[in-house]
Amino acid sequence: MIKILCVGKIKEKYLKDAIIEYQKRISKYTKLEIIEVEDIFEQNISDIKKKEATLLEKYISPKDYVITLEIEGKQLDSIELSKKMSDILIINSNIVFIIGGSYGIDMRIKQRSNYALSFSKLTFPHQLFRVLLLEQVYRAYKILNNESYHK
Repeated sequence: MIKILCVGKIKEKYLKDAIIEYQKRISKYTKLEIIEVEDIFEQNISDIKKKEATLLEKYISPKDYVITLEIEGKQLDSIELSKKMSDILIINSNIVFIIGGSYGIDMRIKQRSNYALSFSKLTFPHQLFRVLLLEQVYRAYKILNNESYHK
């Protein structure tokens, strides 16, 4: 099972449509769950991250393999990501990807993480990044099943 935990809701219809499309595609391979927790709006960035962490932690089981999406994480190409996912799924049936809020991920979640993954040194809008992550998860399953997929 793949679980994606994210801070904030998708507002734009075109992004919602893309997410629905990738959910359909991924469902051929595995169960997928996307959980959105609310954006926290406060003055203090540290407090925001801590409150978001508390909301995210409610959805993380001790058995889950947690991958945090962080600029400081390791960059993989699509084949490496598919191999990483395959290796994880051999020993753990649940992969949880965490997309933090606007200010990043609290240290508590980073410490719980089994693996920090970076898609780029670039900063992406969190709503768009969800689509990018889903596309790469779908691509990973296509690679693992030796199915063709456009480059």
